[in-house]
Amino acid sequence: MLNWANRFNIFCFLDNQDYSIQPQRYECLLAAGVTRYISSANIRDLDKFLAESKGWSFGHLSYELKNSIHHIYSNKEDHVGFPLYYFFIPQFLLQIKGEALTIEGRDCEKLYDEIVGQETESRYSSPIAIRQRLTKEQYIQKIQNLQQHIVRGDCYEINFCQEFFAENANIDPIETFQNLVAVSPNPFSALYKLNSSYLICASPERFISKKGNSIFSQPMKGTIKRNPGNKKEDNKLKEELLQSPKERSENVMVVDIVRNDLTKVCTDGSIKVDELFGVYSYPQVHQMISTISGELKAGVKFSEIIEATFPMGSMTGAPKHRVMELIDEYEDSARGIFSGSVGYISPDSDFDFNVVIRSIMYNASKKYLSYQLGSGITFYSDPEKEWDECLLKGEAIKKVLTR
Repeated sequence: MLNWANRFNIFCFLDNQDYSIQPQRYECLLAAGVTRYISSANIRDLDKFLAESKGWSFGHLSYELKNSIHHIYSNKEDHVGFPLYYFFIPQFLLQIKGEALTIEGRDCEKLYDEIVGQETESRYSSPIAIRQRLTKEQYIQKIQNLQQHIVRGDCYEINFCQEFFAENANIDPIETFQNLVAVSPNPFSALYKLNSSYLICASPERFISKKGNSIFSQPMKGTIKRNPGNKKEDNKLKEELLQSPKERSENVMVVDIVRNDLTKVCTDGSIKVDELFGVYSYPQVHQMISTISGELKAGVKFSEIIEATFPMGSMTGAPKHRVMELIDEYEDSARGIFSGSVGYISPDSDFDFNVVIRSIMYNASKKYLSYQLGSGITFYSDPEKEWDECLLKGEAIKKVLTR
């Protein structure tokens, strides 16, 4: 399917990797080809596009969309080149559920034969020489500077990220995606191609989902390594994460951000915390996840939901506007699509969007490869441990790129 889809300039593949993180409607979706699309600097332009389309839409929101939503100015170069946002109506939609494949589009039988007959292509991937924008010493100094902002009362918590990159990189995006999800299968995985730009994503985090009139957000804050070879030790680490005052304070802080964001689009009294401090296990790490839900006000448009909630609190901090300014000041790289979102909007106006983390961004024409790693910084953060947490989160990516 993916080799067949790669003949198109644009496709979006979403796969939950057999997880069942609720609410959930689809196991695996592949949208390929474009009948109509929109790409703009103004998120409100998307409402008219969706109203006229009345079908499936797939696409992304770049983190840099925050400039127009929150009136923040930043001018860092995004080497990978995803636009502020892009949504498209696909020519073909393929859905896998259990053992069944459903195809929507013209000449479905012919299409099925083409997919089954598609030869698996393996393109040459050169060894990747990964470089870092920051040395460990520079990273620690930036964390200490950010903690001074916390002491002064500028913010309470900030998500700080650093870039790892490679130039003159030759990879096969499809093979790299398959290797990444084999090492680190996660419930919001995606392979997204937009002309020369690829997102190779093994995200464990949901940004926001709508089902009927209900809206859900599941921010992830709190990480600890796993020891899957020793069940007793693994459970001990899981309990350590659950009881960590630092991780719990970070998590409850982002829960409050989400609750506040949802008040702008939800009816009074409908917002509730369905789960607080849930600990979920993934191949490399245990993660602390909370679930917040609410009932939408009548007539709320998609752009209004995005304006109220984007960028997600787990990738910014509190208070959101001030920490976005500090992120621009202290981070050396544009985030681009990283810490943005990829997902779908269904014909009945339901939607599901992930948080773009644990991801490789690749521009095939420039041969530029990038991945970014971050963590939540508080007054109590140990910069050395934050550095180690970043490297822990990037283990699967590094393993795939340097194998």
